[in-house]
Amino acid sequence: MEFNHISVMLNEAVSALNIKPDGIYVDGTAGGAGHSKEIAKRLSTGCLLALDRDPDAIAVATERLSGLPAKVLRHNFSEIEEVLAEEGIEKFDGLLLDLGVSSHQLDTAERGFSFHNDAPLDMRMSQEGISAADIVNEMSEEELSKIFFDYGEEKFARKIASSIVRERQNGRIETTLQLADIISNSVPAAYKRNGHPARKCFQAIRIAVNGELDCIETTINSAFEHLNVGGRIAIITFHSLEDRIVKRCFSELCKGCVCPPDIPICVCGRTPKGQLVSRKPIQPSDEELKINQRSRSAKLRVIEKIKE
Repeated sequence: MEFNHISVMLNEAVSALNIKPDGIYVDGTAGGAGHSKEIAKRLSTGCLLALDRDPDAIAVATERLSGLPAKVLRHNFSEIEEVLAEEGIEKFDGLLLDLGVSSHQLDTAERGFSFHNDAPLDMRMSQEGISAADIVNEMSEEELSKIFFDYGEEKFARKIASSIVRERQNGRIETTLQLADIISNSVPAAYKRNGHPARKCFQAIRIAVNGELDCIETTINSAFEHLNVGGRIAIITFHSLEDRIVKRCFSELCKGCVCPPDIPICVCGRTPKGQLVSRKPIQPSDEELKINQRSRSAKLRVIEKIKE
């Protein structure tokens, strides 16, 4: 199977985990196994758990990690607690999450992620459950508008939702280009100068289909509880919605005293459990941007556990 994917900030992300040869690590978004392979190559007596919910990714990762100290498991990263329990692991040393859509998913037209090719409206990373077509054809105008505004930050959300509801009265909207055309015809001509007008809505639908934002916070908190002191969590985000969640969660874990400012002595006893490895997010180098334009919006944030 062809599974082309350029791992974003490969060296930066793997280096950020500060890998110990005897450590236990989890790549929660194995994809084409780019990050996973580099982690596994640095292990001797340690092991890597490579997770993904996409069966295509599981097949490719299994092949590419063959012979390395790695175990490939079909799980969503949100199930990390369950995975650790199944594997008999109480504590581990690092988690990597690359929250982007893989190039394979975008470039495989029949997966329905892209508005550049005509294909069935799908967008399911797991290839199971509710599809993009189900959302577009069955949700109310108000629900669609909320998805476009909340997950796509689309300022013409109401108008686009109204157009979709009107168009689907003539029959189901089944393909990516059908939907892209409806969106394009719903916005002013000037709006199209900033890129394809369907980009934000397609992102929003994809997030809704896959529940991409629902489990980030719980995953971070669950993983942090099982992290060894000195262990790290490294997360690559690709849009502001994800990044804000990661930034807020990391900030909370690094927070110390929460007593009111008018109390002269701390009575809460709270001290930070984590510390940021870098104050600002790490971003792709100029060299990487030249060879992989899809990395342009990526941000890498890293936190280290400093106490239980």
